Amino acid sequence: MNDPIAIVGLACTYPDARTPLELWENALAQRRSFRVIPPGRLRLEDYLSTDRAEADKTYSLQVAVIEGYEFDRVAFKVVGSTFRSADLAHWLALDVASRAIADAGFDQSARLPRESTGVVLGNTLAGEFSRASLLRLRWPYVRRVLEAALMQEGWSNDARSGFLQRIESEFKAPFPSVGEETLAGGLSNTIAGRICNHFDLKGGGYTVDAACASSLLAVANACSSLAAGDLDVALAGGVDLSLDPFELVGFAKTGALAPERMRVSEIRADWRQTRRAISTLPTPVTASFACSTGTIR
Repeated sequence: MNDPIAIVGLACTYPDARTPLELWENALAQRRSFRVIPPGRLRLEDYLSTDRAEADKTYSLQVAVIEGYEFDRVAFKVVGSTFRSADLAHWLALDVASRAIADAGFDQSARLPRESTGVVLGNTLAGEFSRASLLRLRWPYVRRVLEAALMQEGWSNDARSGFLQRIESEFKAPFPSVGEETLAGGLSNTIAGRICNHFDLKGGGYTVDAACASSLLAVANACSSLAAGDLDVALAGGVDLSLDPFELVGFAKTGALAPERMRVSEIRADWRQTRRAISTLPTPVTASFACSTGTIR
């Protein structure tokens, strides 16, 4: 790789940092963004336990989260049904990619060489919101369990039917109904494609998954494509919105979460909660993009 590659635009959304400058200032100030998990993200009374052997529990109660973020679907011309069907990771990635393009001076892709501009995105498991929405499709199993229990309690057919109808409505209410956009909105590999589609980028877009190193791999692949002349411009970065029981309980059972304060750049460094905080671009809830150019042919 002998030809120079220029990073011409940057954008990010991190906990306590909405711009690269804010992120850099936080790093210089050694500012910590970890705090107790907000109830809106996870009810600690349901999942927290000091007994690490207790089933279905986590011992860690601090996370870093983006607060107050709202995707402007009107500005991006995204209809409500499509917005509700896709994981928020899709929209956060599109938003940050748009800002990186603007930071590079391309004015919403107007001056981009679309035929030779591509997107390489790091992501694992799409996001927690689409995983939560799968609960809607698990209602038949929940219904069978409830109905069997009510039958054992001696409920009549009419009483059981009325109760289950009401519970079904309440159970499904938080989750969007399944439509033609649902599958694509819950996949990781379509996040990069959504960015390509929005900006009409025809150089190709794909998602890479290397766990904690996903963003690093995305940047490396983008640089290789630029150096090889396959692309003239590359958007490279990562997005992660995953603080649900699947990951928190799962990582707790492997001992992969820091039991106390997370320490990174210290002599007593405890790396066990830094699975995304120490990777090149993403933290536990974030999106970052760099807009890079090779030699324009």
